[in-house]
Amino acid sequence: MKKITLCLIVSCMLLTFYPVQSNAATTDESVTTTVFAPKPKESSEAKALLLRLDEIKGIDKSNMKFSEKRVLRKEVRTIKHRLNELNDGVHLTVGAAIIIILLLIILL
Repeated sequence: MKKITLCLIVSCMLLTFYPVQSNAATTDESVTTTVFAPKPKESSEAKALLLRLDEIKGIDKSNMKFSEKRVLRKEVRTIKHRLNELNDGVHLTVGAAIIIILLLIILL
């Protein structure tokens, strides 16, 4: 019983203090970031959403007000959420996978 408790505590501590790189720490302007867009089913709705994402990406945002930028960000989030719904995939995070593996090791 003590061994299981010790293993659980150690695994929780390892997951708690796992170093995560901060995005705010990168200040290099030459680095280009690309947004990962999963390939949804080739439907007309998905094509229209991807076309809208490309339009938003091509807009010059330097002359826009803060409220207009916020509306665009919300629209991008909803479009990405809708594309994920159309994809119908099972998404498993790394943390969840580690927990599942640890539980399998402990229980078996």
